[in-house]
Amino acid sequence: MNRSDASSDTAVRSVKPSEFAAYAALVTTAMVWGGSVVAQKYSLGSFSAVEVSVARGLGALAILIPLWWWQEGGTVKFMGRDLAIFAALGLGVLGNHLLTLFGLRYIGASPAIQAFLSSVLIRDVPFRLVWGGCAVSFAGVFLMVGLKGEAAAGEQPWLGATLVLLAQVSWALYSIGGRRTMERFSPLTVNWTTLAFSILPQILLLGMNQKALAVGLVTVPFADWLVVGYLIVFATALGQQAWLYGVQGIGPSRAGVFVNLVPVSALILSALLLGEQIGLTEVAGIVLVLAGVWLVNRQSARVTAS
Repeated sequence: MNRSDASSDTAVRSVKPSEFAAYAALVTTAMVWGGSVVAQKYSLGSFSAVEVSVARGLGALAILIPLWWWQEGGTVKFMGRDLAIFAALGLGVLGNHLLTLFGLRYIGASPAIQAFLSSVLIRDVPFRLVWGGCAVSFAGVFLMVGLKGEAAAGEQPWLGATLVLLAQVSWALYSIGGRRTMERFSPLTVNWTTLAFSILPQILLLGMNQKALAVGLVTVPFADWLVVGYLIVFATALGQQAWLYGVQGIGPSRAGVFVNLVPVSALILSALLLGEQIGLTEVAGIVLVLAGVWLVNRQSARVTAS
């Protein structure tokens, strides 16, 4: 493990992942987040948006902090400026978690906007070289979720769409800032510190946004607790860790297009677990998404090689 010393401050730097490991982490994240979109929507039946976000954050910290202390706790020192950076990145996590949950109250669980924004905003390689792959991939997302009118099925689709879009702005900025921060700190350090800073203001918001706490936690069905457990372990602790690992390996631009795999995984999981039918339109969408991801990474790899 390498160390970087700046003004008597020691930061842990992890070895940059291989491209294969980064791709595997991002694909895994897409599969997990495909299920988390539905899980977040389902959890709002018993919990408020803030309650879900606080629960998943605190639960994930209970996993990440002991793991971090076991691996790196004795070797990492933080300066004041480091804490300021982590706090700023925490706003990205805060915005993504809360705005997504509030947005899902008004629209269906369509991630098309997320895919589009991640493809456009995260650009550490020239976008002119990868726009074609992004367009192909987004066209596939549109085929899978845009033609069914899922967003319009909600109470206020435009408000929900705007909130989800702003959530993805937050996540795009977090991914870009996280990549730079991981030049000095490991993904694990970045994950738990930014998550901790995102929790602090949410605890204050609990007084204004309660549902399960107002009627009593004992009234929450066991199935709903299992859904929250999925969000804690897989979507937050492991999912965000895998995402940062992938971003560290191949950069935010190439990683961003993998968000387009989220609706693919959601569609496949719905077919396997819920018995929903996959038609020719959905199959065509999956093919286009995979083709777009391949094109983006092919063009980006050429830039890296040159």
